[in-house]
Amino acid sequence: MSRPPSPRTRDDWQALAEGLSLEGRAFIGDVFVDAASGDTFESRNPATGEILARVASCDEPDAERAVAAAREAFAGGEWSRLAPGKRKKVLLRLADLMEANKHELALIDTLDMGKPVSSSLGDMAGAIGCIRYQAECIDKLYGEVAPTGEETLALVLREPIGVVAAIVPWNFPLMMTAWKIAPALAAGNSVILKPSEKSPLSALRLASLAREAGLPRGVFQVLPGFGHTVGKALALSMQVDCLAFTGSTQVGKQLMQYAGQSNLKRVYLECGGKSPNLVFADCKDLDRVASHAAAAIFHNQGEVCIAGSRLLVENAIRAEFVDKVVEAAKAMQPGDPLDPGSFMGAMVDETQYRRVLDYIAKGREEGARLRAGGQALESPGLFIPPTIFDGVTPAMAIGREEIFGPVLSVFGFDTEEEAIAMANDTPYGLAAGLWSQDIDRIMRVTRRLQSGQVFVNNWAGGDQTMPFGGVKQSGNGRDKSHHSLEEYSELKSVWMSLTL
Repeated sequence: MSRPPSPRTRDDWQALAEGLSLEGRAFIGDVFVDAASGDTFESRNPATGEILARVASCDEPDAERAVAAAREAFAGGEWSRLAPGKRKKVLLRLADLMEANKHELALIDTLDMGKPVSSSLGDMAGAIGCIRYQAECIDKLYGEVAPTGEETLALVLREPIGVVAAIVPWNFPLMMTAWKIAPALAAGNSVILKPSEKSPLSALRLASLAREAGLPRGVFQVLPGFGHTVGKALALSMQVDCLAFTGSTQVGKQLMQYAGQSNLKRVYLECGGKSPNLVFADCKDLDRVASHAAAAIFHNQGEVCIAGSRLLVENAIRAEFVDKVVEAAKAMQPGDPLDPGSFMGAMVDETQYRRVLDYIAKGREEGARLRAGGQALESPGLFIPPTIFDGVTPAMAIGREEIFGPVLSVFGFDTEEEAIAMANDTPYGLAAGLWSQDIDRIMRVTRRLQSGQVFVNNWAGGDQTMPFGGVKQSGNGRDKSHHSLEEYSELKSVWMSLTL
């Protein structure tokens, strides 16, 4: 049976959208069910205001039921004690199903969250690649035999933790989901996913694909709802062994407190950022660098944890370079998310839309020089164009606080030491960029930037082989690469006496 042709135009995507059937119920055990309370919330398309679905609003009773099913599944061993090679086959089947349904999954994220469908397709490639990478890793990780004398045998075994609760954000709904669940499932854990209430629909579609792939009952479950209800219940549960979270630093701190109040569950956090992007005067192709600097903040409407929101430019080239960034931003205007040619889409919801506009107003009030954008588009949807402020200082709110929108703050510097000090003058440390042709400078500055990731002469480079995460108040967890498997595994030391 042949597959339908791939959608190529806005009309193709619109036709596919009209045929969608969206699931809004929770996935507990291995069935879709209403929340115990019967409560629901609306999922809306931020580009049009259209109601997409009414989604189950889960709370503590639903969390208790899901945790019990997860614990039963883990104890039963159908997945947790399954040979790694066999777990790999199931996860590869899931990746294949995601590949076969990638257009539907991408469309769901676009409708639910507002991002351009071309970006959502890129997210799907990342999500599928993550599932496949972690599946292939799991039967290639060995335990250890410690060096001892002949009278003993000492083993270091790697075992699954138990029940993992994953709380993921709304900006990359399915890709962030894959980054959390792939290593956790590959390691043999039972996983309960709490998607953001702002973009829960692709996670629910993923649940049906996971069931089709052959994941046993209770091994993967999805609880839509709010952080202060079902999210809090999972964080406080005495039967959840590990909590993996991507989101704001404020919420990350609350989750660590909940872990301390309950069972000291492991907590892995990937939190906020206010990432510096340093441009030195020795760069050769300023047009190319300016285009990348603009994309670093305006991609995904600026709703990106590693967005290059602080642009630090050597004063010798600052005026010329900022002009080039402004020019590059002209080609990055928001448009219909279903149009494959749109670079930016709509802000995720009214709350985030108002938050970004408030920061733009603050930038004006604080005396920063507005070079581009600054006003919402006249449209039924929630669209804000690329906005650029020059002459920003570290004392300004737009220069120090995470906005999570298409707002770029430009700073100037004269010396390398000044640039490093300014880059590190933040509570965050998720990402940093460095543009220079001087290899000595690159090595010096890279080592001194307080960041979990440094991108040299690029922004957001990397693949599944590279760990993703931050330092300072950007968190302590690592997604991607084989290092993420360490977060979802326990080490057990076994010391055997070979003589009596």
